Amino acid sequence: MNLGEIGSSAREAINSATTREALEQIRLNYLGRKGELTEILRSLKELPVEERRVLGSEANVLRVELENMLADKTANFGEAGEMVADITAPGKKVSRGHLHPLSRVMADASKIFAGMNFSVVTGPEAETEYYNFDALNIPANHPAREMWDTFWLKSGKGDKQKMLLRTHTSPMQMRFMEKSTPPFQIVVPGRCFRYEATDMSHEVNFYQLEGLMVGKDVNLGNFKFIIEEFLKKFFVGQKIEFRFRPSYFPFVEPGVEVDIKLKGKWLEIMGAGMVHPRVFEYAHYNPKDWQGFAFGVGIDRLAMIKYGVPDIRLFYSGDLRFLKQF
Repeated sequence: MNLGEIGSSAREAINSATTREALEQIRLNYLGRKGELTEILRSLKELPVEERRVLGSEANVLRVELENMLADKTANFGEAGEMVADITAPGKKVSRGHLHPLSRVMADASKIFAGMNFSVVTGPEAETEYYNFDALNIPANHPAREMWDTFWLKSGKGDKQKMLLRTHTSPMQMRFMEKSTPPFQIVVPGRCFRYEATDMSHEVNFYQLEGLMVGKDVNLGNFKFIIEEFLKKFFVGQKIEFRFRPSYFPFVEPGVEVDIKLKGKWLEIMGAGMVHPRVFEYAHYNPKDWQGFAFGVGIDRLAMIKYGVPDIRLFYSGDLRFLKQF
């Protein structure tokens, strides 16, 4: 063991000692006749003069440091040899935790929609191929399957459905519709997974908020009003403009992309559209009786825009210097 390792080991042992007996044993282990630091000092005579001078000086500095640490720690013990609390010492400020920025954004978004009479529901992260793709008008031979890079799971021998980590929160559309009678309006916050390379704007794990509203006369005008109200409340105090562009998603028709203009820059924010008649048929709804809209917005995307975070990977880094800013 070198001098640096001896110092680190001894300091850690002294700091964690809880009795006088433990401190005495530490003293013997490092500073006693057969102690590790003592052995280093005894071996100096075998070294070249220049090396002996440097190592000897460092070893003596460490010896004095450990002796002082042992003396200071021993003074903290009472006659019984147990640690005595200094009631005159100032109290230590307790560090309090707080919500992760993604948890905060997801809670804020859910709260805004709840205020507009949307119910908040959740679903499984491990999904079947049927709910993740088939029931959303994306059968096995559909070219749109390539839009979602999928983590497939190994299924058991008795499993009839292939399992995967859900690529979006949209499977809850079908799960909810199967058990519910319209009209209704829900949002589904949750974690999703994509088998893709990570970069500044992509992660294999991310969060999404799905929305679904179904009724007799639900239309894109209702969607436009609700989404604009949501974004105004989410980016409260900021001047915001909206733009709706045609787009394609297999489970909606027509499909739209929603852009917002913040600080003079247009930003893509979510995909949406009117629920495709085939999706209603999978849910055993008559598409002539019901219509609705669905949308999906990235929680990570909202957080990056709101807090000015340039790289999505920072949210998952575990770096407290970053997280403590929120």
